[in-house]
Amino acid sequence: MIEKIPFGRTGHMSSRTLFGAAALGGVSQDVAERTLDLILEYGVNHIDTAHSYGAAEERLGPWLKHHRDEFFLATKTEKRTYEGAWAELRTSLDLLHTDHIDLWQMHILVDPEEWETAMGPGGALEAFVEAREQGLVRYLGVTGHGVTIPQMHLRSLERFDFDSVLLPYNYTMMQNPAYAAGFETLYALCLERKVAVQTIKALSKGPWGDKPQTRSCWYEPFEADDEIETAVSYVLNRPHTFLNTIGDVDLLPKVLAAAARFQPTDQAELDVRMSQIEMDPLFV
Repeated sequence: MIEKIPFGRTGHMSSRTLFGAAALGGVSQDVAERTLDLILEYGVNHIDTAHSYGAAEERLGPWLKHHRDEFFLATKTEKRTYEGAWAELRTSLDLLHTDHIDLWQMHILVDPEEWETAMGPGGALEAFVEAREQGLVRYLGVTGHGVTIPQMHLRSLERFDFDSVLLPYNYTMMQNPAYAAGFETLYALCLERKVAVQTIKALSKGPWGDKPQTRSCWYEPFEADDEIETAVSYVLNRPHTFLNTIGDVDLLPKVLAAAARFQPTDQAELDVRMSQIEMDPLFV
């Protein structure tokens, strides 16, 4: 079974491996439900989805009708205005067959102009606070990709006391000195405030580039067992972090198995093992 730790200050003991429901965006209902049954076997009790993940919310809904109380459920919106965010939340609640979301997140909040809209008068933040006051959502977070996201998350946490952040964390990202410094500053602040730190792109080998896209991930993923094992361990070896799983249902069993086997390891040894794997930065 996969270890559970406190999800920030929410009081929920979440599995350190969160199910990234982007993997369900393009699959059938039957495949989705078999995948969800699998995460139950590993003790995963936290689902992270988004309205923009294809049909993911639609696939989750029928299954969640029978399992809602077993999961901390998170979704996201890319809408930056009050009206847009509210409308999307109502749709997400309907699709997910639930009366509340545990964690509602502003998704991919990277662009400074979009940030100003979301955080300003008539912006999404007003809808987030209001939805929490009405009990439709319990906790609030921000997510993002790219090399500037640690600084943007720090800016968001200065503006509002969010309960969680989500951002890339893997070996190649941490070889970028500017990104690594930003990540460490953000991580320290999150520990101080008990803000949950969710990580993504642990399994990224790099951009597809000119290669044929043979997996449903938008990046080329690790596929070899030893590479997946090492990449998963690299993330879980940092205390208090959560690993968001891979966007490919066929590779998911390997990721879950690696997470269930994880034991704390000497970080220098992990760095050496990661450096020996052929990979490229996903974000530059």
